[in-house]
Amino acid sequence: MRAHEIPAGILPTHRQLFYGGAWHEPLAGVYAPTINPAYDERLADAPVADARDVDAAVRAAQDAFPAWAATLPRERGRMLRQAADILRAHAQELALLDALNNGNPVSILAKDADFAADSLEYFAGLATEVKGETLPMGPGYLDYTVREPLGVVGRIVAYNHPLMFAAMRLAAPLAAGNTVVVKSPDQAPLSIIRLAELIGHVFPKGVVNFLCGSRECGQALAEHPLVRKITLIGGVPTGKSVMKTAADGLKPVLLELGGKNALVAYPDADLDKLVDGIVGGMNFTWSGQSCGSTSRVFLHESIHDEVLARVAELLPRRHRPGIPTDPATTMGSLVSRAQLEKVQGFVRSALDEGARLVTGGRQPEDPALRDGFFFEPTIFADMRPDMRLAREEVFGPIMSVFRWSDEDALWTDVNAVDFGLTGSIWTRDLDTAHRAARRIHTGYVWINNTSQHFIGAPFGGVKQSGIGREECFEELLEFTYTKNVNLKLN
Repeated sequence: MRAHEIPAGILPTHRQLFYGGAWHEPLAGVYAPTINPAYDERLADAPVADARDVDAAVRAAQDAFPAWAATLPRERGRMLRQAADILRAHAQELALLDALNNGNPVSILAKDADFAADSLEYFAGLATEVKGETLPMGPGYLDYTVREPLGVVGRIVAYNHPLMFAAMRLAAPLAAGNTVVVKSPDQAPLSIIRLAELIGHVFPKGVVNFLCGSRECGQALAEHPLVRKITLIGGVPTGKSVMKTAADGLKPVLLELGGKNALVAYPDADLDKLVDGIVGGMNFTWSGQSCGSTSRVFLHESIHDEVLARVAELLPRRHRPGIPTDPATTMGSLVSRAQLEKVQGFVRSALDEGARLVTGGRQPEDPALRDGFFFEPTIFADMRPDMRLAREEVFGPIMSVFRWSDEDALWTDVNAVDFGLTGSIWTRDLDTAHRAARRIHTGYVWINNTSQHFIGAPFGGVKQSGIGREECFEELLEFTYTKNVNLKLN
């Protein structure tokens, strides 16, 4: 869908920043074009917030905090449920907007609004569960704890699911009584502006605030003294930068960062389900732009050749790059030219280091896709753990396949990377499954499954894949602190 073909009501009507319950022009008057990566053409201009805009938004959130923290939990929950209803009602148009702005397929993006709504409803139900404890101190004392909200929370979200991340990451801090400032991704800010149009009025002024901007905006949000916690969904370098900035103010962080995730197949795996899981786990639908993608596939030598051949045959039938706004498309484009060039660089380095290209490895030849940032689903085999492709996150549609025979050596290789977000184990033996789950160094493990998230199950990584857990009750507690009260009785 080209810019002139976009239906009315899809693009946001505002081009401003939203904070304090109102729309504001960026104080420096700066706007930047945001593009449709399927055609490398301008969609609209988005406001660029600088440090002064961040300060104004944070102060609006701080002003709103006392009243919001004092709002009855069930009333906070009611507003979260109202926001969820609005998201569900606008799911299709929001999916189209994200497809236009980040290149993911519209048919799959429709689930993003529903998943975000599920999260809002989940935390709405937990708003009354921010509880303390009574502690036995013996006669003459009453000792108890209460959970208090932190204050203003800054949340920086990623471009691969901008609407979903922005909406669902509002839920836990709001349910706990905090106010929130969300920073949109640089590459795909439009659905966050539209989100502000849809749900900004649901909450009291200053409770939810939305900014667009570049690195300066995120830096200012992380270092602002009134921001009591900063969170990020993004890459490791950005996470390190945010953490360094937050450290100057002794500010806690919650980071969901990159992944170089392993899928491990044992000899007894169900091969039909395994082949399907390997293709699904790479998240080719998003062109591999997913932190949870199982991009390293370890196949036991007894099944390696058969499984690799079957995956290579299935992949181009299931995922062929296409125009993201076409409902038939099962694989979209990369988000930007920079991301495309990064993927091409990984292909070159893999070939230079001796990996075998099984399929893909280039831009599609379809003339309809020539102007966009499309790349074929790609598989490399004959991989070694020391190769760049085996160690670094691509965030693109490249899967690397390894052959293994010795289980101890396998787990040494699987755990050798700096990441530890997700992992996937394939076996029909229960003892093997539990043993493997213990040996893999990740925060989230699927057994005979890949890619699915379940509201209520903690998601997050170890090592350089992040700090903290989300999508669960623990996320709610991330936005509180414990206050102890000791009363001496007469």
